[in-house]
Amino acid sequence: MNPTFVRSLLLTAGAIAITALILYTMGQPLICKCGYVKFWQGVVASSENSQHIADWYTPSHVIHGILFFGLFSWLLPRAGLATRLGASLIFECAWEIVENTDMVINRYRESTISLDYFGDSVLNSSADIAAMAVGFLLAARLPVWTSILIVIGFETLTAWMIRDGLTLNVLMLIWPMDAVKAWQGG
Repeated sequence: MNPTFVRSLLLTAGAIAITALILYTMGQPLICKCGYVKFWQGVVASSENSQHIADWYTPSHVIHGILFFGLFSWLLPRAGLATRLGASLIFECAWEIVENTDMVINRYRESTISLDYFGDSVLNSSADIAAMAVGFLLAARLPVWTSILIVIGFETLTAWMIRDGLTLNVLMLIWPMDAVKAWQGG
């Protein structure tokens, strides 16, 4: 097995473990309070959203990885892949921790249609970090145009299927717009 790939896996596993421990000590449930684990949770307006392994927000974490690959390739052009992945993991793990603070959870509930959002399960946050690492490693292997198509495709798919995605999520957290909130509400 490729040593760089093995280092990347170990780095990702370590970052996930540390973040999972922090989230658990913050009071986030290990798994869905429903008591079971599903691979896919496709209903956004549900108390089980962001509680299982994957959901409609998983593509946004793959996009994070693609964007982090581009950012750190630009900022750290001489750094190795593992170093750039490590920098990406710091930001992704920090986001998962901040996202599960009362301040951000309340912001989601006030500014978006996520009225039943109470944070992610530790399992979901861990899977989100892994999805970011997958996006990062995909971007490292694929031509730039393919990465761009993945970003556009995922944003289009989630906007069409759930009226949300990374761009709309960021917009509504930073600068909530009543018109967008109304459109998202259907």
